[in-house]
Amino acid sequence: MRALDRTVIDVPGISEGIRKARVPLSPAIRANGFVFVSGTPPIDLATGNFVRGDMAQQTEQCLRCLQHVLESAGSSLEKVCKVVIYATDTTQFGRINEVYARFFKEAPPARSFVPVAPWPLDFDIEIECVALA
Repeated sequence: MRALDRTVIDVPGISEGIRKARVPLSPAIRANGFVFVSGTPPIDLATGNFVRGDMAQQTEQCLRCLQHVLESAGSSLEKVCKVVIYATDTTQFGRINEVYARFFKEAPPARSFVPVAPWPLDFDIEIECVALA
């Protein structure tokens, strides 16, 4: 039987907020050659607060946070295989794509877009992914 290769990734600027809010999740798990990143909202990495603003600003911050989480796990945006975007406003699909395209210029990963009801917290989008470690 193969040993379990599963490591919780501590992410500066994000893990502290999760622990403080007592939310039962890890920002990322590295397992068997992959990095699984939880849904990541637009968090200001310096303050831990949510970035407010229009959907383009929130999308950009989500992707910057995703990049930070991946790098904390020893991965990168270039190694992303699958992305799921959860957003409260489908009319902003074009704006989200404009920002997204700047982060994934060549050979973009597989992706799903899921419309959701508003979260109980103050943001309109979160993004999760699976990447190679």
